[in-house]
Amino acid sequence: MDPIVPQLEKETRRRRRRRMFSHSRIPVRMMVPNFFTLLGLCAGLTSIRMSIEGRYDFALAAIVFAALLDGLDGRIARLLKASSRFGAELDSLADFVNFGVAPAILIFTWGLGDHKSLGWIAVMLFALASALRLARFNTLIDDERPKWQSDFFMGVPTPAAAILVLLPVYLAHLGLDLRSSPILLNIVLAYTMLIGLMMVSIVPTYSGKLLGERIGREWVLPIFILSMLAVACLLTYPHATLAIASIAYLAALPYTWKRFRKLEQLHAPAMAGAPSASAPAAPDPSPANEPSAQPSEAAKPEDVPQRTSQEPPSARIVEIRPGEQKR
Repeated sequence: MDPIVPQLEKETRRRRRRRMFSHSRIPVRMMVPNFFTLLGLCAGLTSIRMSIEGRYDFALAAIVFAALLDGLDGRIARLLKASSRFGAELDSLADFVNFGVAPAILIFTWGLGDHKSLGWIAVMLFALASALRLARFNTLIDDERPKWQSDFFMGVPTPAAAILVLLPVYLAHLGLDLRSSPILLNIVLAYTMLIGLMMVSIVPTYSGKLLGERIGREWVLPIFILSMLAVACLLTYPHATLAIASIAYLAALPYTWKRFRKLEQLHAPAMAGAPSASAPAAPDPSPANEPSAQPSEAAKPEDVPQRTSQEPPSARIVEIRPGEQKR
């Protein structure tokens, strides 16, 4: 048997015995972000039901609502200092349902169901890609990265992918129904698989995490106005707003790639000059660590008293010069 198997079983048993919370009394603020996560999960499950019933507008609204809640729960957790391992695991499971399963069911019942098995393979690939991306994100969350890389995701995040994959649904409401022709429906099939592959790719995408740290005072009012304008457009013209946002996001990916490469080249000298944490420390060349092979001119052999092997370390040394010897 593989010797690593008993160690893995022992580690698994140890983690199962570990308590979920380290304290017997949990502050109420620790539960607030989880309420938002559960509310988003309810929206994702409702979207699945609406898709099965053919009520695609309500299904789409539920996914957008879940995406808005997903953007809030993490920021609320950081604001309240209520981040926990339980919340992170719950958020990952909710993201898989809301942005992996719910969009796949919607796009399948909307049009890809006409392809039968091939359409099901496409939406299954999308859902599996979202699960793999979330698993990769959870494993890399503890890795130390430079601060400038925190402003980028590796691959398209699952909430953005859920909004992007539904672009054919937006276009159908705007008058461009891709279900009218088998060739156009094949384009929808390929587009769905492409968005799934972009989730597990290494293409850098903009995250905007560092954008909310500090903003200029002169940008406060314009940001408020633009935010209210975006919300008003989303409520008044939802399909047109989502279509424009999806196309703009896809068009900005090449610029994001160039920006990432530029920052990588800019910070490459600093990263190369930084000492590695795993590299062994270089020995100190000071005389305290490394004895000198040749005596210096300031300390000649006749001026430096020699200690014999029988002399104890704490013995006092009395120096007798040749001209001062007692008779």
